[in-house]
Amino acid sequence: MTALHHNEPIIRLACFFAVLLAMMLWERRKPRRALSLPRARRWPANLGIIVVDSVVLRLVFPVLAVGAAELAAARGWGLFHGLNAPFWLALPASLLILDLAIYTQHVVFHKVAVLWRLHRMHHTDLDFDVTTALRFHPLEIVLSMLIKLVLVTLLGVPAVAVMLFEVILNATAMFNHGNVGLPRRLDRALRWILVTPDMHRVHHSIRPEETDSNFGFNLPWWDRLFGTYRDQPRDGHAGMTIGLEYFRDRRATRLYGLLLQPFLNPASGSTSAPTPSNLLP
Repeated sequence: MTALHHNEPIIRLACFFAVLLAMMLWERRKPRRALSLPRARRWPANLGIIVVDSVVLRLVFPVLAVGAAELAAARGWGLFHGLNAPFWLALPASLLILDLAIYTQHVVFHKVAVLWRLHRMHHTDLDFDVTTALRFHPLEIVLSMLIKLVLVTLLGVPAVAVMLFEVILNATAMFNHGNVGLPRRLDRALRWILVTPDMHRVHHSIRPEETDSNFGFNLPWWDRLFGTYRDQPRDGHAGMTIGLEYFRDRRATRLYGLLLQPFLNPASGSTSAPTPSNLLP
């Protein structure tokens, strides 16, 4: 076990809690929107699901992404190792490819019915704040990690790049899910290099055409390149409704309700085809 592998959990946890606390304080001091539910109704489940996800990952996978990268390096597996690519090239290339993979995966999880069934839990949050960034079903997390392990091994991504990518992705996801706003000019400039809260909030709109836009979590370039970018919500950030039209049940804020969501009723095959039967009983 290398020093990086040994210290990775400490580094990731420290960065995670630092960004989470900073965003919570920012939201409390200057919220972008009024919340429809008290934090005490939503936060226990949204924070609890990240604990469940972490435990499930450790039980399912003998090694996670950094461990897979180190194993690939030791065995000489992957494209970058086969090409003997220099670190200065492999590092930025890995970050770009991994980010593109996350964007692509996100689009696919919206378009394929069985995958949307898992992913929709992220969109059934009736409010949008930093804890929404943590709200993913364990089965989606397992599939995401499996995709990441395969990609890291096939590419031969350096272990440092994997850890750096995961720290950046976690931090930017919490940032752009924040119930905060930036000055308009700063937001317009920043969203050329980073997904901002106002940019990603559009993705959580109740309007299907807005839900199917702005898929990026970190870099905004893929949305612009592939035509999925939407500048602003039709109803404005203060007036827009968060969530899914066919899933408005406030009882779905409890942890067990989140875990059961994919299995309760037939899921719509598309975010643009809401069906009232998807409401929780």
